[in-house]
Amino acid sequence: MAKGPNAFRTISEAAEELGVPQHVLRFWETKFSFIRPMKRAGGRRFYRPQDIAVLNGVRALLHADGYTIKGVQKLHREQGVAHVIAAGLGQNGAAFLESPMVDDFGDSTVSAAPSPEQRRRLVEALDDLTSIKARLDGLLTRS
Repeated sequence: MAKGPNAFRTISEAAEELGVPQHVLRFWETKFSFIRPMKRAGGRRFYRPQDIAVLNGVRALLHADGYTIKGVQKLHREQGVAHVIAAGLGQNGAAFLESPMVDDFGDSTVSAAPSPEQRRRLVEALDDLTSIKARLDGLLTRS
């Protein structure tokens, strides 16, 4: 029975889904601070759907687009994790970055794309939240 799209993946499942060896995923964790799977007791990794999206973006940037590790680090630093994820979406990446804004009630009634300033602020907020989440995950693994 296959897992649902929102199910967590083990490292072997993530590696198989992405088409890379498990040791590559572990290596990427050491090179990219924004890759932080959940770790349970004993250090067992569990990848959330958003982790898979980020890993897919890293894989696309490194393997398909020819970026170096330092290049991906710079892209993340300058443009945020949304651009890394968008790279994994291929041609749909531009649509992801230009997707309509959603109002406070969760309705996609606002059809205009965010302005460059709104986009910059959203990417900064996403980066801040990703960093906070990584810190919280670190605290949870110590427990």
